[in-house]
Amino acid sequence: MLRVSVCVHGKWFRVPCDPAGSIQTLGVEALQRYHQAVKLEDRNGYMEFSMQRCRGGEILHLEDMAEDVLEDNDFVQLVFAGENDSSPLAMAVQNSYEEPKEYILLDGNSLTTADLVSLGQGLFKIKLTPEAELKVRKSREVIDGFIREGRVMYGVNTGFGKFAHTLIPKEELTQLQENVIQSHCAGVGAPLSVERTRMLLVLRINVLAKGHSGVSMETLDAMIKAFNASCLSWVPEKGTVGASGDLAPLAHLTLGLTGKGKMWSPQSGWADAKAVLEGHGLKPLVLKPKEGIALINGTQLISSLGAEAVERALGVAKQADIIAAMTLEALKGTTKAFHSAIHAVRPHPGQVEVAQRLRSLLHSDVFPSQISESHKSCGRVQDAYTLRCIPQVHGVVNDTIAFVHNVISTELNSATDNPLVFAETGETMSGGNFHGEYPAKVLDYLAIGVHELASMSERRIERLVNPSLSELPAFLVQDGGLNNGFMIAHCTAAALVSENKALCHPSSVDSLSTSAATEDHVSMGGWAARKALRVVEHVEQVLAIELLAACQALEFLRPLKTTTPLEKVYELLRSVVSAWDKDRIMSPDIEAAHALVREQKVWRTVEAYMEEYRKKLQA
Repeated sequence: MLRVSVCVHGKWFRVPCDPAGSIQTLGVEALQRYHQAVKLEDRNGYMEFSMQRCRGGEILHLEDMAEDVLEDNDFVQLVFAGENDSSPLAMAVQNSYEEPKEYILLDGNSLTTADLVSLGQGLFKIKLTPEAELKVRKSREVIDGFIREGRVMYGVNTGFGKFAHTLIPKEELTQLQENVIQSHCAGVGAPLSVERTRMLLVLRINVLAKGHSGVSMETLDAMIKAFNASCLSWVPEKGTVGASGDLAPLAHLTLGLTGKGKMWSPQSGWADAKAVLEGHGLKPLVLKPKEGIALINGTQLISSLGAEAVERALGVAKQADIIAAMTLEALKGTTKAFHSAIHAVRPHPGQVEVAQRLRSLLHSDVFPSQISESHKSCGRVQDAYTLRCIPQVHGVVNDTIAFVHNVISTELNSATDNPLVFAETGETMSGGNFHGEYPAKVLDYLAIGVHELASMSERRIERLVNPSLSELPAFLVQDGGLNNGFMIAHCTAAALVSENKALCHPSSVDSLSTSAATEDHVSMGGWAARKALRVVEHVEQVLAIELLAACQALEFLRPLKTTTPLEKVYELLRSVVSAWDKDRIMSPDIEAAHALVREQKVWRTVEAYMEEYRKKLQA
């Protein structure tokens, strides 16, 4: 018999299939199971369907024999006439998935935030270094020795938290592992995205690879195979207080690996976890003593989301300088405030770097600007703060991001579970490395810091759309009154900035005692990470609106041109968004500009020109 998983109207059924039977027979059997499951009485009109193989998306001929077109543990979906084909499964089938060919080696010590984001995007598979494998095996030998000797060890033969003093009989140790996973699966909310679940899984693997957790090489190898096959558990985003680690999210991550709950892969979409694993030739995990707590005790949710937040913050901070430079040009601002002498006497690294970027983009002998030349005799001495103080405000944001990046990078390569195993001395030690205060605090700091980019940007948008400040047409459109132009786009920016102000309230100043006062101080780092990501996204969107407004403002200064690098940014935007000559729907334009910022295309457009400027100054 073939074992086939069939999806009917979003519900999955495991259906035994006669290899010599037809595909249509398989479909009818799955449809009958669906009818029974939903207690559908009126079955008329449901029998016309086609069948589609999930791996590759091939349409199956209903009269073919199953053994000719299907494999054991295959995935199939029924497609009904007129059915909306926008389910997660259908989208997974439609989207071409290219399995990565390259590998990143994990050793528990050298994973970077950029590597982690790339792994989340599915760009690489993973392998352990031989040194890491040896550490893992030696660590497990310590645990196995403790079990043979009958020694008491927290989480191996005791309960957890308040039950730490309860000894568990040897014959119940396997049940203990199953219980700790299932009882900790108490998360709520929307599931993490595919990319973020990949990041969570691979980061947990990286931490286990340090060899201080006591897991077996068999278990770690199974996790690696699941990652490389992109078999990803259903992990709700809410439920961690960020001390004793991110227990609920990591428990959900582990649950799928044990063949329970829901799991996703590019070939199957969302389905029963056991079916997804078996469909990829993988066996569900059977956890050994100590492995349950080893897989759920750590700060990996905070840290993986934090890594994405800090990487996106790095990208948006660089592009904020470019977009601000375009606004300054459109408003006919002066470049005097960016002179190197000013910043040399207050030499904060970020401030000096931002001033250097602005000088490389604005009017100079290297890249002259016709717009700047047109108002060189205007007599303006200085501009408003959101123009004049860009190096000072953007600068501290850059320094903040650098600080946070350093802390998160350390956290990615830290052993954060409990108890820890030290194979060199044959000891296990209980401590508090699972406490999420480090990443929680710096991610609160990141949100506060990066928010200022949007705060500055929104005020610059105000100057662009306000004719009393810009000397440009009101709301950057002709025939004002008939047309509203950028009036409400500015309102959107203001709304996002206001929302950020609430999101910037630090979550890590809160603590609620849990586990019957055993865990009497917690970090609330999960919320710190999630809201930091929201703040960063809002900043990207506000800067996208400023980019649209600045380029629109340049239309009213034509035929004069700005510097070569800034003209290239203008051309980049105009490749996806046309100039405004009358009102139209604004949201698609904002989304297109946001994509340019999100994908760092604005930065890549000018990077070579900035380097050219630097080299010519040094020559």
